[in-house]
Amino acid sequence: MPEIKTEDVYIELGRHPKAGFAAEDLILQMGPQHPSTHGVLRLECVTDGEIIKKAVPKIGYLHRCFDKHAENENWQQVIPYTDRIDYLASMNQNFSYAITVEKLMDIEIPERAEYIRVIVSELQRIASHLIAFGTYGLDMGAFTPFLYAFRDRETILDFFEKICGGRLLYNYIWIGGVSHDLYDGFKEECMKFLDYFEEKIHNEYNPLLSFNKIFIERTANVGIITPEQAIDYGLTGPCLRGSGIDWDLRRDDPYSIYDRFDFEVIVGKGEKGTVGDSWDRYMVRIWEMVESIRIIRQALQQIPEGDIISEKVGKVVKVPKGEVYGRTETPRGELGFYLISEGGKGPARLKSRSPCFSNLCVIEEMSQGYMLADLVAILASIDIVLGCIDR
Repeated sequence: MPEIKTEDVYIELGRHPKAGFAAEDLILQMGPQHPSTHGVLRLECVTDGEIIKKAVPKIGYLHRCFDKHAENENWQQVIPYTDRIDYLASMNQNFSYAITVEKLMDIEIPERAEYIRVIVSELQRIASHLIAFGTYGLDMGAFTPFLYAFRDRETILDFFEKICGGRLLYNYIWIGGVSHDLYDGFKEECMKFLDYFEEKIHNEYNPLLSFNKIFIERTANVGIITPEQAIDYGLTGPCLRGSGIDWDLRRDDPYSIYDRFDFEVIVGKGEKGTVGDSWDRYMVRIWEMVESIRIIRQALQQIPEGDIISEKVGKVVKVPKGEVYGRTETPRGELGFYLISEGGKGPARLKSRSPCFSNLCVIEEMSQGYMLADLVAILASIDIVLGCIDR
């Protein structure tokens, strides 16, 4: 008979055999079918009863070979693939890739196209943060915020559908400009929505969830990321700013025309608990929606008439030899593209820098010592999209 090892028995019983853990510790698998894992994520949890000793993220269930696909397409054909990196913020993915290629081409984008890019990107930021708001409420047991979030997100998707025909994946921001101009009456409709939505944030969203006593108790002082940890793990976006780090690419490394707008960078302040806790990360997204409203209003007031795509970009995009790195501030943090051109029809090499991948890495450290129920709140506060992690 084959020799039966103690480690095999432990694993069969769900016990952890590794050094540093007691035989009584359990290995529990959270996901990928668990709804609160926000996609196909598996968390391997080592627990002592209800207390988490370790939570290790297991990824790769959604891998789609984005980088290699991009290297086998022409420059413009890559854009629909970028839509699918973070499918809740597709406009921002288009934007990041387009400015990276344009940086290497050294071309000037028409003024009107620049304003349109900012407008749709900030509308997309709001739509993305609405998903974060609604699903966070759902994870904490509150169904109504989810309905409110989708109600208001639908209006933004209606705008996008009228502009380019898509509601989730757009292929809208092209190299050299945008594919379609804004439709007649967009400015008035958008301004009306912004007035309506800002009032909803202050009078519905915040009283219902943000300052709800139960929600605060579930998220304040839970899943704390210190400023040092945030920097060490390479966190960006609301996860970085939630830890009190005042950094936003739109202001600190401006791209497009963001330096023309007046807005505030929102950072965590530990108002309900400790700086860098789950509540801080959540509130950064709430107040960022208000700042996005502020940016869009300014852009709508300033937008000029003119072309929407550069005359230097023909039907076949020609990119000179060279290498470049471009980055933008997406709803989940810094999305960067490093690409190498050999003067061919498409990228010779392309590598994407995903914000969600870095943001997820810290969960192993930030979840230690909390309860299993807290792990749901911690994971929701990171606001991951698995397409952004696995690509």
